[in-house]
Amino acid sequence: MSKFENQLSRFLSLVLRHDPGSIGLQLDENGWAKLTDLIACMKTHGKRVDDAMILRVVETSDKQRFRLSDDGLSIRANQGHSIAIDLKLEEMAPPQWLYHGTAVKSMPAIVREGLRKQSRQHVHLSVDRETAKKVGSRHGKPVVLEIAAQLMAQHGYRFYRAENGVWLTDHVPPDYLNQRFS
Repeated sequence: MSKFENQLSRFLSLVLRHDPGSIGLQLDENGWAKLTDLIACMKTHGKRVDDAMILRVVETSDKQRFRLSDDGLSIRANQGHSIAIDLKLEEMAPPQWLYHGTAVKSMPAIVREGLRKQSRQHVHLSVDRETAKKVGSRHGKPVVLEIAAQLMAQHGYRFYRAENGVWLTDHVPPDYLNQRFS
């Protein structure tokens, strides 16, 4: 991904996950925005883009943060929203283990409270340690937590899988954080 595409991806994350109003964009209740509206709002705010540029970001993003509708006319973020939307995710049985990357500095609170969604709608979990480590390294020295996801589900916790493969849940209590890997 080029520097421009990386910047565009970050900007799309901001407006599609956290603050569509910052450019005057309206999302529907499921987080979708019409592509033409997104481009028009971005141009009004000094961002010169076209649908081909946005499509390239959607297609080349290693994290697959965004999705186009089946008809190609709308776009939304796959997960990570801090605004209230309904992604229409279906509850799914998770694998036995999932992983969460964080920074060493966050560990005291996590040991006390577990993993909380903070300002987002869900806690984000990965299917492998390497992905979790990459996520954790964005925040400082990384720690990878192993989550007993299947046990959590047996105890009534709900899990969902976003379209990009990220697993989501509302909270991971400390008792389900079995091991730490750095």
